[in-house]
Amino acid sequence: MNAAASHMSLVGPESQDLTNEISVLQQMLKFDGAKVLELGCGAAEKTRMIVEQTGVESVIAAEVDDIQHQKNLALTDLGRVTFKTYGAEEIVESDQIFDIVLMFKSLHHVPLDQLDCALQEIQRVLKPGGFAYISEPVFAGRFNEIMRIYHNEQVVRQAAFDAVGRSITKNLFCLESEYFFHNRIRLESWQQYDKGILNVTHTNHNLSTEQHAEVKQRFLASETEEGFVFDIPNRVDLLKKLLST
Repeated sequence: MNAAASHMSLVGPESQDLTNEISVLQQMLKFDGAKVLELGCGAAEKTRMIVEQTGVESVIAAEVDDIQHQKNLALTDLGRVTFKTYGAEEIVESDQIFDIVLMFKSLHHVPLDQLDCALQEIQRVLKPGGFAYISEPVFAGRFNEIMRIYHNEQVVRQAAFDAVGRSITKNLFCLESEYFFHNRIRLESWQQYDKGILNVTHTNHNLSTEQHAEVKQRFLASETEEGFVFDIPNRVDLLKKLLST
C-alpha cells in the first residue's frame, strides 16, 4: 500500500482481543534486551503478555486513567514492569532511553490539539533507530455501527492517522512497515458488553435511556451461532526513529 495514501484513511473501534495483536507484535519487533515504554497500558493485559512471552529487559507502562492506574499498582506479579501515570503528550522520561514505544489503540485518546506533540515526545524518548509501534482499529464493521450510537470516534481516529502521516512528512520517523490484520471480539452476553464497554472508567459515555435501549437492541440482534462475535480490521504503523535528525 502507498504510505502517503494509507495515512489518509481508516480508523475504527477498540478491540479487546489479545492473541492476534501479540502475534503481529512479535513478528514486527525484537524484544530481547529491550527497554520498552507502553503508553495507554489500560489493564496491562498486553503488558503482561509481553513480559511473559518475550525477553524484554524492562517495561514502563503508563496510564492516564487514575482508577485503572491504582489497580495496576496493586499488581504484584509483574516483574520488570513499572507503572506510571502520564499521557503521550507529556512523557515524563529522559531523552533517548527506550528501544521501543508501544501504543495499542490509545493514540486517538490523545487530545486532538496534542497529537503532534505526542509523536514528538515519542520521538524524543526513543533511541536513534528505535521503533514506535502504533496500532489503531479501522473505522468499519458491525461493532462500530453499534458504538457510533453513543461514541462516534471517526473524527478522532482519522486525526490520529493524519498525525502519524505528518510525523513521517516532518522526518521525525520513517515508515518501517505498515500491516493490516483482524482482531476478533467474542462476548458472551449483553451484560458483558454493558459492563466492559459501556461502563469503562476512562470514558463517561453518559447514554440517554433511548440510546441505551437502541445499543442493546442492535447488540442482541448481532448474535450468531458463535455468540456475539465481531471481526475488526486493525492497522499497525511501525515507525523508526532516524539515526540522525
